Amino acid sequence: MANDHHDHRDGHDHHHGHGHAHGHGHSHAGGHHHHAPTNLGRAFAIGVTLNLAFVLAEGGAGLWTQSLALLADAGHNLSDVLSLLLAWGATVLARRAPAGRRTYGLRKGTILASLANAVLLLVAVGVIVSEAVHRLAEPATVNTDVVMLMAGLGVVINGATAMLFMRGSHSDLNVRGAFLHMAADAAVSLAVVAGAFILSRTGLLWIDPALSLVIAGVIVLGTWGLLRDSADLALDAAPRGIDVEEVRRWLAALPGVEGVQDLHVWALSTTETALTAHILRPQNRDADGFLAQACEGLEHRFHIGHATLQVQTDAARACRLARAEVA
Repeated sequence: MANDHHDHRDGHDHHHGHGHAHGHGHSHAGGHHHHAPTNLGRAFAIGVTLNLAFVLAEGGAGLWTQSLALLADAGHNLSDVLSLLLAWGATVLARRAPAGRRTYGLRKGTILASLANAVLLLVAVGVIVSEAVHRLAEPATVNTDVVMLMAGLGVVINGATAMLFMRGSHSDLNVRGAFLHMAADAAVSLAVVAGAFILSRTGLLWIDPALSLVIAGVIVLGTWGLLRDSADLALDAAPRGIDVEEVRRWLAALPGVEGVQDLHVWALSTTETALTAHILRPQNRDADGFLAQACEGLEHRFHIGHATLQVQTDAARACRLARAEVA
């Protein structure tokens, strides 16, 4: 049995280089990805360590100083550590080779991670809001000096971590999630510093819980987009930024193509996109050249690296399929 497994993998690799169009798309994507994750791994490791230490310190300080804004900020930062761990784990999973029944490997893990992350944040918000409402009714005194010191430290740590992820944030939803979290965190910690300063000058106790409500609002706003994008990808919607109709028109305009049916575009992970389509092309004499041209064009123009095209030459049979798709 084990032997059979090994053979299966071997055949897989051999097959990859076999079709020119496929091999080309793969090596290109592969080269691009292997370079990035090594730096990313380091960024994640540094980010997680720094932030976890800070969350523990900030949470402790929040309990000691009775500052709800500081506790809310610690909760926000903890959600970030979790999101960093999720995103980090997901990038590692995405590189695991496909084997056995998991023919896509574990790439979808990146999408599930960002979905879990978004849900987790919304739960944290609920806890903060209920406590803040309670505090507004019965204000408590706050040690402002410690709050200002801790939140100030938060601005520095979050800002530094955000910088680590800035480079990868344009291409990967997961890394973008990590980057946005860190940037938002730095801003939130800055608000806590300002709030504590105003409180120390004016003695208005409601500022602290009111600020924690604002932080909760910031978390919800930041999470909503992530939740929506992740849910879309989990439901196999085409990734944002790919216009399916434009892809259809592009395929239909290729030389000799008379029809495009059964077109599907979906995300394999937060960075990779796949496509399948049936193409009617009656004069298909240069079949291999046509496929190579189509796959390279899809990769180059739409960043769709995993395209599978079924070319049919008999219009009567292709029409049967088109009817099935509508039904």
